[in-house]
Amino acid sequence: MNLTSPFALALWTIAGLSLLGLPIGHAMIAGSVLYLFLAGLDPSTAAEQLLNGLYNSWVLLAVPLFLLSAELMNVGSMSDRLLRFCNALVGRFRGGLAHVNIVQSVIFAGMSGSAIADLAGTGRVMIDMMTRDGKYTRSYAAATTAVSAVIGPIIPPSIPMVLFALVSDASIGFLFMGGLIPGLLMAASQMAMNAIIAKRRNFPVEPPIPWREWPRITAEAFPALMMPVILLGGIYSGITTPTEAAAVAAAYAFLISAWLYRSVSPAQAYDSLLSAARSTASIGMLIAGALVFNYVVTVEKIPAVVRDLLAGYELSRFGFWIAVNLILLVLGCLLEGSTILLVIVPILIPTAKALGIDMVHFGVVVVFNVMIGLVTPPYGLLLFIASGISDTPLRPIVRDAMPFVWAMIVALIVITFVPDTVLWLPRLLGYQG
Repeated sequence: MNLTSPFALALWTIAGLSLLGLPIGHAMIAGSVLYLFLAGLDPSTAAEQLLNGLYNSWVLLAVPLFLLSAELMNVGSMSDRLLRFCNALVGRFRGGLAHVNIVQSVIFAGMSGSAIADLAGTGRVMIDMMTRDGKYTRSYAAATTAVSAVIGPIIPPSIPMVLFALVSDASIGFLFMGGLIPGLLMAASQMAMNAIIAKRRNFPVEPPIPWREWPRITAEAFPALMMPVILLGGIYSGITTPTEAAAVAAAYAFLISAWLYRSVSPAQAYDSLLSAARSTASIGMLIAGALVFNYVVTVEKIPAVVRDLLAGYELSRFGFWIAVNLILLVLGCLLEGSTILLVIVPILIPTAKALGIDMVHFGVVVVFNVMIGLVTPPYGLLLFIASGISDTPLRPIVRDAMPFVWAMIVALIVITFVPDTVLWLPRLLGYQG
């Protein structure tokens, strides 16, 4: 590639502005507009692509609604009740509080769709619970909290899967259902690794919850546990679209927290709206930048170049999967997940389709890769957040997180090369892929 071509200069601009601290969405818009000027194209094309992408995609409305439901759960007492329920389920085993951490992420995953929301929602509570009385080191508590949070966007609902559907035209409903078994497999791999580490480090066993308290604990958590049932039931029964289901989730979280639990004040509800709006604006700018930059990538025929390049190596489907997983795992160490989904993945989709790879299977594997990247150094966004909320240096957190990363890579290999782990449930619901 000519290092002074318009496309190369656009890439240099994006990289330079990002290194200077400009948000990646803004940097992509600036680089793309520069390309349009240098290539002699109409700069208003950037605005056209932006408007067409943002305002013609109803699916994007699901993003702020899922974020709002997670915020309402955080300010209410839904998370606390779920933690008590999880403690009753698995707290009695060796390393039980770490198991509780993982199981609560599985349950919370059915409500928020965001790894960051999961970590922010229950992270500090779980870390304080695990380190009370010195039962676990703060680094292990923070590492467990960070790695368990990545389960959130695998088990439906999932904001990253919404973004994948945006660039691939795959069905959101079938993507959601395709992620259920892989999400449970990810959780199982983490719990297995925790069991090994707990035995090696002789972590404590928590006193079991008396059986007579189970009905009360379950009854208190039941309204919160019903959220994923209502959410997914509405989607797969055909009563609601995924976007409408996200609105139902937000309304349900508000009603349960404010009316039934009486734990949300008007001020807290207002703060939840503001926080969800800020997060939505941040994601929206990233999507806007990606849409404009993807137009530039299309003009330069980059997807066709990549497809021809891979065809030149005569990669089989097996070889393509190996290459994709390696590329995404490496990029996950360096880039933010949404950037990978919106910029890198569209380049790979034509080749995947040409090889006959199912888009639901491909989407779940891609999101699984991206989630592993959130807890993989040197970028590892969730590791930095866990370090901040636990007041613990990053190095020991990384050390304690890496065994879980290897366990999740094993799970990734399984879902990559055993497609039925992803496609069995969607096909059971009528998917023809």
